[in-house]
Amino acid sequence: MNTPKPATELDVAFTVNGERVERRVPVRQNLADFLRDTLGLTGTHVGCEHGVCGACTLRCNGVIVRACLMLAVQADGADIVTIEGAATGNYDGAIVADLQREFHQRNALQCGFCTPAMLLTAAELVAARPQASREEIRAHLSGNYCRCTGYQSIVDAVESVCRSRSGT
Repeated sequence: MNTPKPATELDVAFTVNGERVERRVPVRQNLADFLRDTLGLTGTHVGCEHGVCGACTLRCNGVIVRACLMLAVQADGADIVTIEGAATGNYDGAIVADLQREFHQRNALQCGFCTPAMLLTAAELVAARPQASREEIRAHLSGNYCRCTGYQSIVDAVESVCRSRSGT
């Protein structure tokens, strides 16, 4: 009896930052590595490769996901937004710009490794709940590790954008 060999590569097609992407990908390649190595989108950082640190955060079909835990083949048909496309993708570019300005003003981006994912995660919160409290901000950002800032300046920056957007 001849058992067929499992496929080692599959064809995928999805949208990344508003552009259609069609490629043949290894079935075991995660989305973070595909974006970085194949498309050159290096804003999606790889820190732990276990979904714990949050450095690989991006949006898939409007939902924040960990790209190190998602296979590239699972993105077939999806709409992916990375930090490089945040201003033109599924986000209000003004939110990302406001967050960038506040991160800079409050020194909330020391080494920059966690910053792209932190900005995407914070933008999701600001868009959904601009009146978020400090406790809600901390809870929402809790899946994104920052080893440099101690979070105080990050929470301050997000809170400032929330206050300015909610008029409080």
